[in-house]
Amino acid sequence: MKEAALYIHIPFCDHKCIYCDFYSIITTENLAKYLDALKKEISYYSKLYSGKRFFTSVFFGGGTPSLVMPDYLSEIITSLKNNFNVSANAEITMETNPGTVDKKKLMDFLNAGINRISIGIQSFDENELKFLTRIHNKQTAINTVNDAKEVGFNNISIDLIFNLPGQTKDVWQKNLQTAFSLPINHISAYSLILERGTILNKLVLDGKVSMQDDDFDADLYELAIDYITSKGFIQYEVSSFALPGYECRHNNSYWKYNDYISFGTSAHSFVDNKRWWNFSSLKKYISEVETSGNAQANFELLNGDQRLEEFVMLALRSTGLNITELKNNFGEHWINKNFNYFEKLINQKYMQLSNDRLSLTKKGYPLCDEIIRKLF
Repeated sequence: MKEAALYIHIPFCDHKCIYCDFYSIITTENLAKYLDALKKEISYYSKLYSGKRFFTSVFFGGGTPSLVMPDYLSEIITSLKNNFNVSANAEITMETNPGTVDKKKLMDFLNAGINRISIGIQSFDENELKFLTRIHNKQTAINTVNDAKEVGFNNISIDLIFNLPGQTKDVWQKNLQTAFSLPINHISAYSLILERGTILNKLVLDGKVSMQDDDFDADLYELAIDYITSKGFIQYEVSSFALPGYECRHNNSYWKYNDYISFGTSAHSFVDNKRWWNFSSLKKYISEVETSGNAQANFELLNGDQRLEEFVMLALRSTGLNITELKNNFGEHWINKNFNYFEKLINQKYMQLSNDRLSLTKKGYPLCDEIIRKLF
């Protein structure tokens, strides 16, 4: 039975941050209708894909899932378990933002079935939080992590962003130090990326904000790798680090090219080499599900070359490329054609070959995208 993952998009937010390009809306007027639509969509896809898959992770992303009441997520979890073969010890993650939960609400989420929490802190620096237009301050972020631990969450992840305009190495180092004074066992560290259509992108285009250069970005990234791994955390993909045994199952499902089925506005799914995505508009999503049981906006069937490229890209961005697995899935031609390039990267210390696995080194991770471009 194939291992797979489930994702649910909760688009509701109380505020749109300047850098965010995920689909979100600052209203909850269709909250009840959205829940009904989600349950109907879950039922629709269970008839197509429930039989041959074993689901080991459930992930509530957004938006801000913690804005809704715990009973809301509990209903969705129940619907998923009633319709799909969800593991009894599945990892069930909820994204949350500091300032949207208190200790009681966190306990209620835990009782509702959430067993892993991912807290979008982004920075512990007050000036950076203001720039990012976050609704919380440093102390609220610290309190949220500690409260989650106190009520019983034993699997706590946080997100941080580096290379903000004007950020210094000292500020980034202090962010990391504060993070590791807290009871976390997973951290994702992302470089600030300009996404088309965001407020931040317009500010940069208008000359009101200047981004820092790629070399400084690489320096901050290397600083993060050195500091986080010195705390006993393992880097298991390009942006994520965890104590052994606390790697995010949902992340790994993507990196290992497993199937995943997603529900809600703008959600993307991938099953049996078919990728499809939902309409983004909340009202359009609800209307489509009410009419036909799903809200698929479009789809694509991946050919052999596309599957090979995605397989290699995902592997190199995580724990590395298993050569035997690659040959079994795609034959020997591609790896033989590119092995001289891989040997060159190994000699330059950008890659390493160990136990039949080609993986990037700390020196190579910042060049991951460039290496993949050259390969394809």
